[in-house]
Amino acid sequence: MDIDDLLAEVTADAVPQQQRDLQELTRAWIAERVAPELLPYPAELMERVLERIRRQIELVEDQTGNLDPKANFKLIIIQTELERFKFLVRSFLRARIKKIDTHPLHLLALHQNPPSSTSILNPLLSPSELQYLNTHQSLLSTHYSSSFLSQFPNSLQRLDDTAGGISMVDKPDEETAVFVRCLRDVGEVWVEGTDNRFQMKRGDVWVVRWSAVRGWVGEGSCELI
Repeated sequence: MDIDDLLAEVTADAVPQQQRDLQELTRAWIAERVAPELLPYPAELMERVLERIRRQIELVEDQTGNLDPKANFKLIIIQTELERFKFLVRSFLRARIKKIDTHPLHLLALHQNPPSSTSILNPLLSPSELQYLNTHQSLLSTHYSSSFLSQFPNSLQRLDDTAGGISMVDKPDEETAVFVRCLRDVGEVWVEGTDNRFQMKRGDVWVVRWSAVRGWVGEGSCELI
């Protein structure tokens, strides 16, 4: 850790928790909208943010009708901040739901065999998202079966068939190009399947394949922009 990292830590500690949560939520929102695949669910961050939203809603309800001008002005500020958090949360969750709707079988397989980048605190899916995913896929399977799959031979009714070496499961395009900013020196990066090798240094902004920087984004060395 160099002097810049130490100064960044001291600066971060001086920032109020609410401001840090807003910054983290904004980064998570941008990353989720940019990344071609579903990112691990930020469980601790969302728990703090949702609890803060709940408390602010209760405060607004309690203070509504207060005739004190100062209290009303404070209430306007609280409502403005509340709407900012609510917008980010809604947009963040909608981006995740869109990916769940697009690749349900792929995400079910990942849930059963989670990647190494996930953890107990940051699983791929939240409990509510997992429930939505299971219900969504169950409804789709029932609809497909009643509409046309039941008329096929049993060997052709599977939605996750891999016969002939061809998988029917749609997966995100890992070769999608993304914009990334380096938060610390990464070193040499190699784009698999090509001869492209380049140095990623702190402060650099690159357009590169998602598959080449997924690991660096996951560990926090780079961020999507």
